[in-house]
Amino acid sequence: METATVRIPAEKRDILKIIAGIEKTEIKEILTDLIDEYIERHKETLELLSRPEWVEAITQGKAEVENRIKGKSLEELAD
Repeated sequence: METATVRIPAEKRDILKIIAGIEKTEIKEILTDLIDEYIERHKETLELLSRPEWVEAITQGKAEVENRIKGKSLEELAD
């Protein structure tokens, strides 16, 4: 497995050291868990952005909002 260097501000590093000591684990395990959680939270977004038709729909929707184009009401969407 390849590794990467991560710069962590001293105050956050110190807190991580305390937490790692309490949990009897290593900082790298804590960081790995945090990275895994972050990736899991963003999987759906990545999935949507991998579909060109969704990216186009999102881009079009943003342009409509910026141009103040009136959308449908909730009642109109229900049909």
